[in-house]
Amino acid sequence: MTTPRTPARTGAQPTRRLTTAQALIAFLARQYTERDGRRHRLIDATWGIFGHGNVAGIGQALVEAGPAMPYLQGRSEQAMVHAAVGYARQSGRLSAHAVTTSIGPGATNLVTGAALATVNHLPVLLLPGDTFATRPADPVLQQLEVPHAGDVSVNDCLRPVSRYFDRITRPEALIPAALQAMRTLADPADTGAVTLALPQDVQAEAYDWPAEFFATRVWNVRRPAPDRAELEQAVRAVRTARRPLIVAGGGVHHSGAEETLAAFAAATRIPVTSTQAGKGSLRHDHPADVGGIGHTGTATADALAREADLVIGVGTRYTDFTTASGTLFADPSVRFLNINITGFDAHKLAALPLVADARTAIEALCEALGACGHRVDPAYESEYTDAKDRWEQRVDAAFAAGDPDARPTQAQVLGLLDELVTEDDILINAAGSLPGDLHKLWRARSPRQYHVEYGYSCMGYEIPAALGVQLAAPDRPVWALVGDGTYLMNPTEIVTAVQEGLPVKLVILQNHGYASIGGLSESVGAERFGTAYRHRTAEGAFTGTPLPVDLAANAASLGMRVLRAGSVGELRRALAEARGADRPTCVYVETETADTVSGPPPAQAWWDVPVAETATRPSAVEARKEYDRQIAARRRHL
Repeated sequence: MTTPRTPARTGAQPTRRLTTAQALIAFLARQYTERDGRRHRLIDATWGIFGHGNVAGIGQALVEAGPAMPYLQGRSEQAMVHAAVGYARQSGRLSAHAVTTSIGPGATNLVTGAALATVNHLPVLLLPGDTFATRPADPVLQQLEVPHAGDVSVNDCLRPVSRYFDRITRPEALIPAALQAMRTLADPADTGAVTLALPQDVQAEAYDWPAEFFATRVWNVRRPAPDRAELEQAVRAVRTARRPLIVAGGGVHHSGAEETLAAFAAATRIPVTSTQAGKGSLRHDHPADVGGIGHTGTATADALAREADLVIGVGTRYTDFTTASGTLFADPSVRFLNINITGFDAHKLAALPLVADARTAIEALCEALGACGHRVDPAYESEYTDAKDRWEQRVDAAFAAGDPDARPTQAQVLGLLDELVTEDDILINAAGSLPGDLHKLWRARSPRQYHVEYGYSCMGYEIPAALGVQLAAPDRPVWALVGDGTYLMNPTEIVTAVQEGLPVKLVILQNHGYASIGGLSESVGAERFGTAYRHRTAEGAFTGTPLPVDLAANAASLGMRVLRAGSVGELRRALAEARGADRPTCVYVETETADTVSGPPPAQAWWDVPVAETATRPSAVEARKEYDRQIAARRRHL
């Protein structure tokens, strides 16, 4: 046992004697956010897997806390972070979860999830155990020895993927660190993964804590208004634009600005495109909604982008998928107006910045335009409306599933879901070929229906995220859509869904490999090398028969109810049955390629994946010629 480092106290300040871990849990239970007069608990629950680095500290503290800090038992450290991220996103970033792990591999398994959270600006509190602060033995189990730095542990891997990081080497250091952690989590411009590394001896050490440390604290989630000069610039840009185009990003959802944007678009008739994070900002049937933009976008949105003279970004980071790697916004005189709560993103593409909360900024812009008296030319409106109608016909063709006995394509699976769902359903996806099909084809019916994590596009996200979303939206049907590659990476939280009785619906699309990367590999001359789940041939290539893997049986073995669907008709019935289920249910379907039926439209814009500059195989040589042709159109917006 270490010697308590409690300083002598001479005043009458009331204190509570608790361990560091007990104090942290008691503190977290009394933190709240507030926005627009509505209060939310900031840390609503803690996920955990216990080992020697946290079982006697955080573990014991959670036992004592009881209902004051609900505990959720995970099976994979990375998956616990994904679940917490799903909860935070569904909660509008106003409520979050904590995740605790032991030291060593438990802590380093957090890194991927932390990166995902920070890339997507979603709050999650990470509480990994750490090696002894007092170094009673050196090294201890799972300690990484760094000869030139005695204060480094494996938890330092979390520094670059955290918005705030601290190591609590003395109990009293928790007080400023915990306050900074809450500030970061509740800051809409700075949120992401927050890490408090907790040495296992310090976790269990007692201290006399000031009673006010445990007082209820409410963290106001700001809605900063735009600067007057920036607003005046924005108004002039909108008034003088002939072909303005709005790019709605995830910031629209984070701000709760969907209704404000819908009203602005209805008044001005400016067409609205969406990034993966921003899809659902407008309902699919809003007259101004023209669908996803960029490499996975619609023909309508991308054609408008090529001729836009003013691009109004609302809460977007402008990733390469959105800009088609710098080739999409082709008008020589194009300018950018970026509404963003962070100055870093507001200034991208040499834009006119409007640094503000999305909802507040759109309201101010509308008022400055004369209560949205400004309106685009009717001919421009007719142009994009007609183009949208033509695109919807292509969606209908991709979704159409006429023969009930045929094996469905992936697009037809989405079409059958499109027939079934209402605005209450939530679809979750993150990686593979599904994000492209969903971005182009899915008809979002409500702001929180479309949940595609594409900032980090992390395989294995979908199933654990579905748990977090279901916890945040217990009365809504939650669908996790996964391919076989993603499923094999992270199915463990099926067990948690069964344990907690969370009625998530899992749809496994079996296509025997990495379909998305396989197609990309073929397009860049790599001939689908290493992307199929098949036996080796005598020549050593992975082009033999499909592997005899039964993912449906695997899901059933983890406790899920499984419905197998071998045809369009069977799939239609299985999806309907799953939607009404009150327990975790899996629909398993082998999909057909789109070679013989109408599949999803191809990419409507380019994406930069470098191709070998020198090669001997014809496929790579031809792919390089196409690559050189495409990069000639790339530009920097200055």
